[in-house]
Amino acid sequence: MHFMKPRLSEKAFAQSQATNTFVIDVPVGLNKHEIAHAVTKQFDVAVATVRIVNRPGKAKRVMNLTGKRSSNRLGTQADTRKAYVTLAEGSHLPFFQAEEAEVAEATKKAEKKTDDKKAEKKTAKVDKKADKLAKKETK
Repeated sequence: MHFMKPRLSEKAFAQSQATNTFVIDVPVGLNKHEIAHAVTKQFDVAVATVRIVNRPGKAKRVMNLTGKRSSNRLGTQADTRKAYVTLAEGSHLPFFQAEEAEVAEATKKAEKKTDDKKAEKKTAKVDKKADKLAKKETK
């Protein structure tokens, strides 16, 4: 069993909303078929397609400050591999539940605000017409 870890970023969230594709960090030695099988087993979902991206580790400067001498050496971060897993129709992973709830709440609020503004405009128009009629009647 290989442990898969979701990559939680804004770009990954947008992609999960638009195309039902989730970004997962996977071990370097796995191929597409093994990743699809492991995701199906670990998260209990149906996988449609898998795309893999290899990211080589970055070169980093490492300082050695032992004793009287200090030296710079080059070190490297480990290589990583990302898998873009597109799920079958009807499958979904709950990685972004809080964000999805916030988006749904924000859209509800926006709709409510527009409805409130429309209602305010209508009542303002009706009030203006009533004022005009009242002024005509008093004259």
